[in-house]
Amino acid sequence: MTLFVDTSAFYALMDRDDRNHDRARRFWAELSPEEPLLTHSYILVETSALVQRRLGIDALRAFVDELALPISTVFVDRAVHEAAVSGVLSAQMRQLSLVDVVSFEVMRRAGITAAFAFDEHFARFGFHVQPN
Repeated sequence: MTLFVDTSAFYALMDRDDRNHDRARRFWAELSPEEPLLTHSYILVETSALVQRRLGIDALRAFVDELALPISTVFVDRAVHEAAVSGVLSAQMRQLSLVDVVSFEVMRRAGITAAFAFDEHFARFGFHVQPN
């Protein structure tokens, strides 16, 4: 079964000061090398911006080389983007981001039910969150 990887998980893996860092590292270390992992291009943009701004260029390079490159990436197309914009507007939740809703749309379209994430929106929108 494919596991979706969210910005919250990527960032927790990168930042030793993140409150979820230890849990993220343990979970990541326990994943099988054969475990199919998927993310999308908006997650990579969001994570890259956070890592570069908060942790620096060397950390960004490590993120790209060690975490992002080995993971399958869906490049968000117009249909997914428009569905997500509609979803954000209809949800009327200030804290729900476009990137989150793109994630849900990508996951639904790919038949993915579980996410490596520390964002409560995944569970709220019906996805299984790991680590639990």
